[in-house]
Amino acid sequence: MNPPADCTLGESCFIQNHVDRDPGPGAADFTCGALTYDGHKGTDFALPSLAAMRDGVNVLAAAPGTVSTLRDGMPDTGLQTPGLDGRECGNGVVIDHGGGWQTQYCHMKQGSIRVETGQRVAKGAVLGQIGLSGQTEFPHVHLAVRRDGAVVDPFAPEPGPVTCTESTRPGLWQQPVPYRPGAILSLGFAARPPAFELAKAGLSSPERLPGTAPALILWAHAFGGRAGDVLALEIDGPDGRTVLAHDAVLERDQARVFRFAGRPLRASAWPEGTYRGKVSLRRGGETLSRRAVTLRVTR
Repeated sequence: MNPPADCTLGESCFIQNHVDRDPGPGAADFTCGALTYDGHKGTDFALPSLAAMRDGVNVLAAAPGTVSTLRDGMPDTGLQTPGLDGRECGNGVVIDHGGGWQTQYCHMKQGSIRVETGQRVAKGAVLGQIGLSGQTEFPHVHLAVRRDGAVVDPFAPEPGPVTCTESTRPGLWQQPVPYRPGAILSLGFAARPPAFELAKAGLSSPERLPGTAPALILWAHAFGGRAGDVLALEIDGPDGRTVLAHDAVLERDQARVFRFAGRPLRASAWPEGTYRGKVSLRRGGETLSRRAVTLRVTR
């Protein structure tokens, strides 16, 4: 089977949650990592922002089969939608693949579903688009894989306890899908403290700021944060000297992380030139993700 989203993993989309493999009240993904939550029964292919959702990202059939059920018409308002009981999947499609196998695609965009019940679809066929319908806080497609009604983890489909190690085997995927325990989704500069809601909506970084900007602020939006992780933010000035170096230590596990740090203007103007912002997400002695952005300050 193929991934159910027409996007590039690690660039325009990412896996926010895996199947919960902990049989008890705790939660653990197939590597015994924290990219899941108690009772989660699928794999969430997520978009970094609402802006990306509005641009439109197609949901694709993971394997050939026949559409058995579908639902459309629910608004893309997530948890704010009244009467979600029994409709947690939101707008979605179920495909029967034969031999007891089914895949289900949830949280699709209202009005985007392009298939009909009883229709035969090929692997990779467009089913609709990623949305924010049903019980969700972020735009994504939830892919559930079942055999004879039982949940199957496409990364580690073998029955029994997981090995708690990242496998190089493809599982049910036609090609191996990499496991990323966390990464930086977006980053940028700002002249004033930005709000997390803006980052989730699709906050962008300006290419230029005037030398009289009240502050130089670097922000970062990441996923998969765990207690003890460090989100390191650094700004280098036009002369190569460090304007800012700040390590934000996470106090708790966070599915989505947003942090910023900056310096206020204390002179008549910031030195003219190119500033470079660098952000890294570190866990223990390992750097999970690193990204950079530039800004031109003008007179």
